[in-house]
Amino acid sequence: MSELFTPLALRAVTLPNRIALAPMCQYTSGPDGLPTDWHLVHLGARAAGGAGLVLTEATAVLPEGRISPQDTGLWSEAHVDAWRPVTAFLAAQGAVPAVQLAHAGFKASTYRPWADGHGGVPDEEGGWTPVGPGSEPFTVGYRTPTALDAAGVAGVVDAFAAAAVRALDAGFAAVEIHAAHGYLLHEFLSPLSNHRTDGYGGDRAGRMRLTLEVARAVRAAVGEEVPVLTRISATDWVEGGWTPDDSVVLAGELAAAGVDLVDTSSGGVSTAQRIPLAPGYQVPLAARIRREAGVPTGAVGLIVEPEHAEQIVAGGEADLVLLGRELLRDPYWPHRAAAKLGATPTWPNQYLRAA
Repeated sequence: MSELFTPLALRAVTLPNRIALAPMCQYTSGPDGLPTDWHLVHLGARAAGGAGLVLTEATAVLPEGRISPQDTGLWSEAHVDAWRPVTAFLAAQGAVPAVQLAHAGFKASTYRPWADGHGGVPDEEGGWTPVGPGSEPFTVGYRTPTALDAAGVAGVVDAFAAAAVRALDAGFAAVEIHAAHGYLLHEFLSPLSNHRTDGYGGDRAGRMRLTLEVARAVRAAVGEEVPVLTRISATDWVEGGWTPDDSVVLAGELAAAGVDLVDTSSGGVSTAQRIPLAPGYQVPLAARIRREAGVPTGAVGLIVEPEHAEQIVAGGEADLVLLGRELLRDPYWPHRAAAKLGATPTWPNQYLRAA
């Protein structure tokens, strides 16, 4: 039997297999942050394609937490109503709908990738002043952030918790906290971007404080039956930055705070990073966290072949495999993988003639 196609129980929710659609920004919302028909079709196709867990793009908990003016959000009741048709369709296809809750920090108010501009979006084009752990911009061309004060930090925690409650009301069955890729929570974690001298900076415990407060607040907001995942950058790939050793400690603390699975990515907080790209290049990070912190993990990054995904799960390197670009290329990869690995594909009835 294929291990990739065995169920995975996370609290009261059971994923039908170990394949997840990784969060990928679509930059297709309006300035109100509401999902569109594109999101329904994009996410729905991957659910019909057999992914057991379907995660939204980074969905902002506050308007200023959007990466671009075209990002989705979950900061109001209007967002709840707009997400409901999407989650209903995902669930009807047998997938578990999940939302990635995010705050972009000093990487906010940027142009979407195919726009004419690059870097920070000015106010006159719908941009805004971002916030961060300090007042240093991410890099040249990005907007200068305002450093969060104590009230601002508390407001971020409250916003994540409130968005988690809205997520359940919108029909999501699981939530993921985005603490990776150089966005706000990762900015607080990394010594490359966090130079604060208060209780949210300094040593590793201080730099972890905000992420752990968010994790505890989200767990309290969703109750005991809903799975909570957290995406982290397990290393900054920069000397003097956040390290795999730090991530093992963080993962253990996240588990104690009520997080059920650590979605293990890397990088994003510094332009000085040097990432050794290769198939499954982040899998060893997920495997180490799983082994040393005793926490379920998800592996992501250049996982393309079904046999490779099977090896990761069957070999105990991770509990879940997240696919991004490969599921953009082929929404029906899970069905093809099932056939290739000797599992039973679960094609929708409407597509059985092609099975």
